[in-house]
Amino acid sequence: MTHPRIQCSRCLRPAAHCLCPLIPLLDSRTRVLLLQHPSEVNHALNTARLAALGLRNAELRVGEVFDDLPALLNQPGYQARLLFPGDDAQALTAYTAQAESLPLLLVVPDGTWRKARKLLHVNPQLAALPRVTLSQALPSRYRLRKAPGPGALSTVEAVVQALDVLEAPASFEALLKPFDALIEGQIAAMGQATYERNHLR
Repeated sequence: MTHPRIQCSRCLRPAAHCLCPLIPLLDSRTRVLLLQHPSEVNHALNTARLAALGLRNAELRVGEVFDDLPALLNQPGYQARLLFPGDDAQALTAYTAQAESLPLLLVVPDGTWRKARKLLHVNPQLAALPRVTLSQALPSRYRLRKAPGPGALSTVEAVVQALDVLEAPASFEALLKPFDALIEGQIAAMGQATYERNHLR
């Protein structure tokens, strides 16, 4: 008889591999709204949750159709922008380089590219938001998933890079500590030989 593994209720990892001691609690001028497709919730590498837990000014919502989207997007003191590529997407710049404008409510869809596009399709108000993007994304540290193209990042990496640009010289690198530990743990579990055979080619 197998017993279910005890799970941490906060980071949703098996208790023996809880990441909570590595998760920081950072302040940000930017508010981050993570909209997670339900298929990502039980994914072993649920990086949107890591981002939400590590930022005081962040919120994680799970769903496909968000009926309360108007209230979520119209938060006093912020201007909503969708972090998603597009022909008309504006490159993010530091607040210090902008005129006196409101900080961003950075809306980040979380899922595969196909699922993220579906979130935009079934939530027209989301798709209508002005889009922002990273002008020069650093290479992903996500060594276990083949990137669909250059500049493809995990959700927590995209959030960190966006905040590093917006709130420079502040650094949000600490958000990647649990992410790096998660990747190392996955590699250790599969064995170095298996990792090298399947992921380093």
